[in-house]
Amino acid sequence: MSSSPAPSVSIKELASQSEFYIGLGLAISSSVFIGSSFIIKKKALIRMTRIGAVRASSGGFGYLKEWIWWAGLICMGVGEAANFAAYAFAPASLVTPLGALSVIVAAVMSSKFLNEKLNLLGKLGCFLCIIGSVIIVIHSPKEVEVEDLDILLEKLQDTSFLIYVLVIMSISLVIAVYLGPRYGHTNVIFYVLLCSAIGSLTVMSCKALGLCIRDVITGRSSDFSTAMPYVLIITTIVFIAVQMNYLNRALDIFNTSIVTPVYYVIFTTLVIVASAILFKEWRHMAASDVIGDLCGFFVVIVAVILLNAFRDMDITLNDVRGITRPKRQLLEQGSQMDEILITQQKNSYGTSELERRV
Repeated sequence: MSSSPAPSVSIKELASQSEFYIGLGLAISSSVFIGSSFIIKKKALIRMTRIGAVRASSGGFGYLKEWIWWAGLICMGVGEAANFAAYAFAPASLVTPLGALSVIVAAVMSSKFLNEKLNLLGKLGCFLCIIGSVIIVIHSPKEVEVEDLDILLEKLQDTSFLIYVLVIMSISLVIAVYLGPRYGHTNVIFYVLLCSAIGSLTVMSCKALGLCIRDVITGRSSDFSTAMPYVLIITTIVFIAVQMNYLNRALDIFNTSIVTPVYYVIFTTLVIVASAILFKEWRHMAASDVIGDLCGFFVVIVAVILLNAFRDMDITLNDVRGITRPKRQLLEQGSQMDEILITQQKNSYGTSELERRV
């Protein structure tokens, strides 16, 4: 008789895959809620401006009386909670890049509900973002990174990760004390690099805290009977406060269309680096999956840049069609435009005045 495969192995693999898809679903739903929350809160702020209330940028807090704004805040809270929970089930190298989907949701909904134009490059960016996200999902590691908090604490004491933390804290301190005050008002990279560096540590802290909550809910262990979860909560709060402080500084000084893509690229890159150092997840991946994951990440980077950096440009499909026309048609069209301009000038100034100007 042929021996049947051990059921424990198949059950373990099935549980690992189910946790991966739970984390994937939470990450995608998080992007939908967070992207929608920006539009909902923007609608509330526009409504307050129409009734003549003091704007939020001028120190007004009238939006606190608007139920629409509170709906947007609740929506963002649900999204952040889903994103927080996703780190407990899926690799950080999967969850963080998928945050770009919130940019798509915000761009599409702003075009639909706020009458903001989404040009051709923006639509192309949305398409590339979806393609890149699918590539990342296909090639991301599916196995469980850590099974409980004790294993994670051992990984946190690894020399390579401690060196990474030391480098991040040193860079952040130098920017906060010296480079930021001197060059932060003229170069977007400094404050964005600081909040991205601290943000990479925030994600690792959220990952550990998420494991604590998951273990308590599933009954695997009672981690909250020790001091570690409370240390993680305080650490996470401090990191988030520092991160938001310097991100708000960057947004106050520079245009959002510049800060958003730069922040996404640096933050996601550092999170992937920190995750690779801490969890060593790349060791268990085939070379094709590593290359595919990186390619998907680069595609998402290009998509985010297209969505944000060129949002104010009026580019349509007709402009692209015009470029592909033969040179003779372009020259004829240019001469016709010149004749139209001359005719308009004649009607405005009169023929004699136009000849004298020439």
